[in-house]
Amino acid sequence: MERKEIIEKVNNFLIEDIEIEEEVIKPEAHLINDLAIDSLDIVDIIVLIEDNFGVKIKGEELAGVTTLGEFYDYIEKKINN
Repeated sequence: MERKEIIEKVNNFLIEDIEIEEEVIKPEAHLINDLAIDSLDIVDIIVLIEDNFGVKIKGEELAGVTTLGEFYDYIEKKINN
């Protein structure tokens, strides 16, 4: 799957399911400080990613992921391995 498609799907989840304003969704956006994603949102996002991309995500693997761009990178690596 191409990175562009991953970004589009993730952004759509954030807008539609997590209700984040589209204008704040940028690769450099900090997940907690800029997007106000909390631990419950992370659980929802993990379920959405697993269901839609067919990958298994462990919460502890996301410990070092702080920006949306890093999150895209993480998903891309999971899908393409």
